[in-house]
Amino acid sequence: MKFTVRNEGHPYQNPALPVEQRVEDLIARMTLPEKAGQLFHTMLVMNPDGSTVEKGDPGIIALDTTATLQAKYLTHFNLMGTYEPGAMARWHNSLQAMAAQTRLGIPVTLSTDPRHAFTENVGASFNSGAFSAWPEPLGLAAVRDPKLVHEFADTVRREYLAVGFRVALHPQVDLATEPRWSRQNGTFGSDAALTSELVRAYVRGLQGDRLGKHSVSAMVKHFPGGGPQKDGEDPHFPWGKEQVYPGGMRDLHLEPFKAAISAGCAQMMPYYGQPIGTDWEEVGFGVNKGVVQGLLREKLGFDGIVCTDWGLISDAEIFGETHQARAWGLESLTELQRAARVLDAGCDQFGGEDRTDLIIELVESGLVPETRLDQSLRRLLREKFVLGLFDAPYVDADLADETVGRADFVEAGARAQRRSLTVLTNSGGRLPVAGRPKLYVENVTADVAMEYAEVVTDPGQADLAVLRLSTPYEQRTNRFESFFHSGTLEFTPEELEPILDLLERVPTVVCVNLERAAVIPEIAERAAALVADYGADDAALLDVVFGRTRPEGRLPFELPRSMEAVRASRPDVPDDTENPLFPHGAGLTL
Repeated sequence: MKFTVRNEGHPYQNPALPVEQRVEDLIARMTLPEKAGQLFHTMLVMNPDGSTVEKGDPGIIALDTTATLQAKYLTHFNLMGTYEPGAMARWHNSLQAMAAQTRLGIPVTLSTDPRHAFTENVGASFNSGAFSAWPEPLGLAAVRDPKLVHEFADTVRREYLAVGFRVALHPQVDLATEPRWSRQNGTFGSDAALTSELVRAYVRGLQGDRLGKHSVSAMVKHFPGGGPQKDGEDPHFPWGKEQVYPGGMRDLHLEPFKAAISAGCAQMMPYYGQPIGTDWEEVGFGVNKGVVQGLLREKLGFDGIVCTDWGLISDAEIFGETHQARAWGLESLTELQRAARVLDAGCDQFGGEDRTDLIIELVESGLVPETRLDQSLRRLLREKFVLGLFDAPYVDADLADETVGRADFVEAGARAQRRSLTVLTNSGGRLPVAGRPKLYVENVTADVAMEYAEVVTDPGQADLAVLRLSTPYEQRTNRFESFFHSGTLEFTPEELEPILDLLERVPTVVCVNLERAAVIPEIAERAAALVADYGADDAALLDVVFGRTRPEGRLPFELPRSMEAVRASRPDVPDDTENPLFPHGAGLTL
């Protein structure tokens, strides 16, 4: 498919010229509104058939694709939702065709949150759907194998390229130091050295040795490390905005970001958190000049793209409820003043918004010089040229269907799921199970279990039970917050009673999905075997239970013994609870 643009033949359209020359030629031709549009990286949705969503489409998020792209001049978009690969590719091509019809024909850069595991959180990640299914990053960390992480990231790269994604809004390299924090499933756990080693492999798997036409740009997050959240609450919400360092471990949280920079990561996202009690200004990191300009750019030498986390400037309606703009510490400022603070901090893009009017007003009023926009434009446009988007923006929709979910990718993900499973207890050497016992299952698909055993519906008739559990959490009434599993790590007495009753009635293998730590001493004591998973299907678990494969996982963080120990621990210190039930690195070899 040929990419034609208006005014074709200008120097910026000549692939034979150096990238820097093409960038400068393009910037010189841009109007202020066209420049302002490049500074925003917002969400779009699509229709399931691959068509674009326009104003007035019923039952769809109120996002007008044509107006956003052709009237506001945005060209950086984060696709929300899960769809078939061919439809995603066709949608991507439609966006590129629309972009080609703008005055300068600047192509679209499409990004995505993680799409290769089991978590479904509209604010953070999507279930794999048609893509190959792997364990969450915690599971990759449990295996402790940089080669596996590189294989994973390279698979992500190839599947993303097939549908048009050129920016990964990951990896997430925060350290999981506060056991209650809801975002731990996207991390590599609590070990800074291991996280640093794995992020190098991850970035190189996505980008290659250097960013180029076959790369997916890695947006590493959340600088300077989002793990030390007070009480483990999440700073998407005002009650979780405070980030604290009572253990004095602030520098430890920087180590994975230094490793990502040394590996050549192209982009970085500062977190929402508002640092409290440090020598940093007590404002959110995305508006914090000392952190972005002073630390990230000047001290650590990062000259790539810095994109804020989503929604710092304007209040937004999510699921029908108004959510406050997340420029914590600057709540009293106007939208215009917040936008100025983001630019002054050293950020290049505003995530999740499209308020180009604010940027235009800042320049026209003299509050921000246009040359400041040009500084960010050089980074943003250079990446488009380096990725080859000006020269070959379209993808092959038929090839997308063949590539995404390809058999060898699926098999590699399935192997990784099995390797990541972590056996924590094995009372009396019950695992691996021999023969075909009478098996009772809960939260396991019976049809899958029938491949391994004689499935019975009454635990009283069973020789063995297999029970799958999720990490405990508190139910929150706000719908958006309900996706961020926070609060207590222990089951309520009402939740625990039927679990312990089953464990008393029949020898039971308990598998707990650890999206964060869990406080489960009663279950660990009574289970015939206790297994941890970080995203694995039923067949993966049963392959381990019945000895068809050997698990290799080791805990990527400790499991506390009590909530009292969790509350007494320091949020910035790894594995800091007293007398943990299972220490970091625990795991048995079968």
